[in-house]
Amino acid sequence: MWKALTILTLILAPAVATGAEPGEELFNADGYRIAHYRAPVPYAPQGVGRIAPAAAAQLRPDRDALFIDVLPAEGGHREADGQWRLAQPRPSIPGAHWFPETGRGELAPGFADWFARGVARLSRGRKDRMIVTFCLADCWMSWNAARRLRALGYTNVWWLAEGTDGWRDMDLPLVNATPVSR
Repeated sequence: MWKALTILTLILAPAVATGAEPGEELFNADGYRIAHYRAPVPYAPQGVGRIAPAAAAQLRPDRDALFIDVLPAEGGHREADGQWRLAQPRPSIPGAHWFPETGRGELAPGFADWFARGVARLSRGRKDRMIVTFCLADCWMSWNAARRLRALGYTNVWWLAEGTDGWRDMDLPLVNATPVSR
């Protein structure tokens, strides 16, 4: 009996620790998180630095670094013409560029291209441009976006793990963001 319980505990423990159901995949074959996005994220993606909120606050958005917000547009959606219909505002870091839904592990059709072209335009094609990705604390979406930028060849990518929660916790202002247009 005890042996069976021990074996069952060893099988179920990783799923419980990560929030996954037994047999549920958390990552796709490309290494992007695809489920349970709101969970602790223990480390930055390979080749990406982690930046503390206090250090990020010293940077001037669009001058020192591009700040890329990837939080989904909760209750909102993107129309065929590329315009967003939002159900609620997104309080974000002033000067950040919001690319809703681009932090998901598997992107909807057209979103990968929209994200890649948008960041290329904002960085003026400079792959060494400093980029800071974020969403909320304990959210894998900014981790996915940072990983995606590295895969696109960007070499100076930073991950603000605490996201807008960490920014707000430092009593820094947030402003309502508008999604980047096509």
